[in-house]
Amino acid sequence: MADTEEWGKPVERKGRLTVVLVLATLIAAFGSSFQYGYNVSVVNSPSQFMQQFYNTTYMERYHSLMEENVLTLLWSLSVSMFPLGGFFGSLMVAPLANKLGRKGTLLFNNIFSIVPAIMMGVSEMAKSYEIIIVARFIVGICAGLSSTVVPMYLGEIAPKNLRGALCIVPELFITFGILCAQVLGIRNILGNSTGWTLLLGLTGIPAAIQLLLLPFFPESPRYMLIQNGDEKKATKALQRLRGWDDVDSELLEMRQEDQSEKAEGHLSVFSLLSQRSLRWQLISIVVMMMGQQLSGVNAIYYYADIIYGSAGVRESDIQYVTVGTGAVNVFMSVTAVFVVEASGRRLLLLCGFGICCGACVLLTVALNLQVWYRPVSATNACNLSLCCPLVVQLLVRPIPCVVATEMFRQTARPAAFMVAGSVHWLSNFVVGLIFPFLERGLGPYSFIIFAVICLVTLIYIWLVVPETKKKTFLEVFQMFAKRNKVELNLGDGDLPPKGLKESPQDAQKATPF
Repeated sequence: MADTEEWGKPVERKGRLTVVLVLATLIAAFGSSFQYGYNVSVVNSPSQFMQQFYNTTYMERYHSLMEENVLTLLWSLSVSMFPLGGFFGSLMVAPLANKLGRKGTLLFNNIFSIVPAIMMGVSEMAKSYEIIIVARFIVGICAGLSSTVVPMYLGEIAPKNLRGALCIVPELFITFGILCAQVLGIRNILGNSTGWTLLLGLTGIPAAIQLLLLPFFPESPRYMLIQNGDEKKATKALQRLRGWDDVDSELLEMRQEDQSEKAEGHLSVFSLLSQRSLRWQLISIVVMMMGQQLSGVNAIYYYADIIYGSAGVRESDIQYVTVGTGAVNVFMSVTAVFVVEASGRRLLLLCGFGICCGACVLLTVALNLQVWYRPVSATNACNLSLCCPLVVQLLVRPIPCVVATEMFRQTARPAAFMVAGSVHWLSNFVVGLIFPFLERGLGPYSFIIFAVICLVTLIYIWLVVPETKKKTFLEVFQMFAKRNKVELNLGDGDLPPKGLKESPQDAQKATPF
């Protein structure tokens, strides 16, 4: 059925899932987001065999045993180089996404997966643990790019009514990657002295698949129209994605966004920081990204063996408990795909951080009971340990990227994602590096810090963050105008906003924050 018209303007038709849209989403998420999740947890299960390799290699080189503190440092680097690489990858988002496009950046990003996969696969043969550390840094760059570019790409190719659900799909593949790494890391499969190099090297397979298949799918229509000015290609891509020829209503909305941004041009990170009209959007994304990463979930993924051991789980059962956690996380992520459009973004964030705060407090109590009263069941403590990642997985982790896509318009989005990604990965790096020392120094009280962070984030969201569900990019922009103390300059009649102007008083005070 063709779009009807009202008052001379095309009426937007409700978007649907088409074959092209579904396949583009799955290939982008599997080829990129899957690797992020896989590399988050892949080193956890074979850690003892990898550390034995470090020791053996050191012995062969220097004819002496490696000191325990040196081994601890090398292993901490092996874990934390991944989020550190993610930080540097996030710094590359804006220039690459603007120069190569969203799809082009994802294709280029496969270099940072295939090369380190080969490096890790041959590390034992080369008798070099340094190769593993460097490879973890490089594959972290891949994750840093994909963690922001994939949601950006999917948010721009998705129709407004499906944007939230499709932007959750990368999170689903992240959890699926974590689960695959946990299953393959079982001792009887690859998590042993002979299979761990293959386990690390398998991360290159999704990248190779994406490299072969993604070129057959469209680039972001918004990127082609607004940033490249190629309306013909944008129309063709939009028609393929929507499955119908009449896409005038969406093209009109893109032209309106383009018209309102022409005065701004492409924003660099510094320009973004100095834009009064984007101030509270940027602060909100930074707060949500920090809260998401400092909620405690990454500590559980990186150091599951330590945490479950502290909870009283038998050593022989830890790998199966970890796999069980991963399986439930995948189920929760599938549920989140449907929940995110049924419920508002803001409601999910509030519920997620609120319940996560309570879960961290309960986990602290459970770990204390395990220390004070040994008869208390270790199973109960373990079940409480599951609360934090499951709640964050369902209600918190996916939403900031969805909201980031909706809060920023086309010219500001790459720079905003670059800032958000940098905060994401720096916070991730901090957790990966310091949690062993936190756990050693604070013992069962280490998770109380995460509880405080969740509470502060919850209060901020309650006071500042609006609902962005099913809003156009311009509508969200207008919602922040009052808080940013700018005036919307509306055109005549039904014309879209042509730009923003600051009040004379605010113009005198406009400085970077």
